[in-house]
Amino acid sequence: MYFKMKLSRILLVIMAMMFASCNSEPERHTLHVISTGDIHGAWFDEDYLDSSKKSSSLLAISSKINDLRAEVGAENVLLIDAGDCLQGDVAPYYYNYVKTDVPHLFTRMVKYMGYDCVVVGNHDIETGHAVYDKVRKEMDEAGVPWLGGNAIRENGDIYFQEYKVFERAGLKVLVLGYTNPNIPEWLQEEKWKGLTFNSLVPYVQDRVDAVKAKENPDVTIVAVHSGTGKGDGNIYENQGLDLFNSLKGVDLIVTAHDHKPHADNVNGLAYQNCGTKAAKVGHSVIEVIKNNGKVVNINSVTTIDEVDKNDVDSAMKEYFADDYEEVKRFSANKIGSLEETIRTHDAFKGQCAYTNLINTVILDATGADIAFTAPLTYDGTINAGDVRYCDLRTIYPFENEMVVLNMKGSEIKGFLEFSYDKWINICNKNDIEGMNTHLLKIVEKEDARNGAKGWSFIEKTYNFEAAAGLNYIVDVTKSFGERVIINGLADNRPFDYDEFYKVAMTSYRFSGAGDLLPDGAGISQEESQKRVVAKYREIRDLINDFVVDNQNIKIDMISDKKVLGEWRFEPANVVEPLMAKDMNLLFPDAK
Repeated sequence: MYFKMKLSRILLVIMAMMFASCNSEPERHTLHVISTGDIHGAWFDEDYLDSSKKSSSLLAISSKINDLRAEVGAENVLLIDAGDCLQGDVAPYYYNYVKTDVPHLFTRMVKYMGYDCVVVGNHDIETGHAVYDKVRKEMDEAGVPWLGGNAIRENGDIYFQEYKVFERAGLKVLVLGYTNPNIPEWLQEEKWKGLTFNSLVPYVQDRVDAVKAKENPDVTIVAVHSGTGKGDGNIYENQGLDLFNSLKGVDLIVTAHDHKPHADNVNGLAYQNCGTKAAKVGHSVIEVIKNNGKVVNINSVTTIDEVDKNDVDSAMKEYFADDYEEVKRFSANKIGSLEETIRTHDAFKGQCAYTNLINTVILDATGADIAFTAPLTYDGTINAGDVRYCDLRTIYPFENEMVVLNMKGSEIKGFLEFSYDKWINICNKNDIEGMNTHLLKIVEKEDARNGAKGWSFIEKTYNFEAAAGLNYIVDVTKSFGERVIINGLADNRPFDYDEFYKVAMTSYRFSGAGDLLPDGAGISQEESQKRVVAKYREIRDLINDFVVDNQNIKIDMISDKKVLGEWRFEPANVVEPLMAKDMNLLFPDAK
């Protein structure tokens, strides 16, 4: 009898629990995911030489995050960076290579701001093992995961951390992070020695499935340092939309790399790419409904939000004031002087003082016959007068090294033809009458980075390589393959299409970037390794040494035609009016 009564009571309890379960109220959770990316050293809000000049910065992002945390509760906010943190400004350079006996400033800043995780970018790898291995160790000690799950060691282990599980908004949130798989195409092997980089497609899907099975999260986020792309599977460095169109079991994709803000929400999957230089943040509000501990619905709204560069976190600014002052002193250090003002956008019109300076340095340092140089700063000015260290960032913003290799004359010709085909259109005398044709390959469109409408180049200008050490013309009336006419070398030697010459180029170009070497010159990556004559230090360091050694840089010092040769667009009666029109469209405020 006793056991029957006990069994009855147990059954009643079970039935009551089942009834309560069936009638329990759904749990509603709201998670805010904020992302940054491509910060590129925009850490401080004040210019190092002129404190009245303000710019977007981590200080302003910190203020915005603080406001959101105060409004919705810090426990409901997840803060992610999608990579490219350690290059692009004097501050990261200083803590990468000069002030190396203290914890890296970036590590200290992301810890201060409460970043939950950061993704490794290709420009972070470009700093070299010594830098990113140090930062990786410090990030681990700071408790901020540095994610790069597709960077694989030779033994098959993952080099960086792959994922982290967070408790936010009463939810179990899984964040997986991956870097750009195209790194070996851009950087010399010394930078990534011992690593391989798996394509994000299909690797990320396989890893999402495996990690979710292990961790059983409520919300899954994939953060990658890969641009948005077109979603057609053909742009290896920009696989964002490829993932967006194919990933299953994911609630949010965070991307970076191409500097183009983009937000989307389709069938429950959210997408955010915030752009560059701390000007905007991605913001996804993820609403999750759970019933009996299980997720029954997820809905997201994603926006790209402006950051007020003037609204900075004053406490953070004060906390890192000593670091700012130290970088400021380093940045303002005078290294020499310049006789005349140099403008980088002049390089789009032809041979100019900007590229002449770089080429003079390269040819002097390497003893090469020929140097290839592209404009790496789109629209910068180095004013006449004192040259400060920070001016070197305008002249040469990246940590590229110099490589000299043997190239046959016909390969040099093919390289240049390929470059100018991305740069200019075919024009003729009739085009100047209606002035509807553009000499430069430009188009009017809305800038995805800031929404402003204006004219810009169709192709990436940092692939517009011209040659020094040669005398040649580029005939804009000719078609691809016929427009580059080489008349000889700068020292009056004849140019032989069958002869080999020592050619200096950046490590970026040497690695095949922009396809000029493999597709233009027809030299494979494997073959290019066999052609190497010598390798040199970072080009910015070579420029620094040149300015320091010579002190007063006069224009005639960097315009010796017997060293640099001479090149120009022809015929003048076609080029001059069309070029003037196009340059005015591109740079309407230029003086």
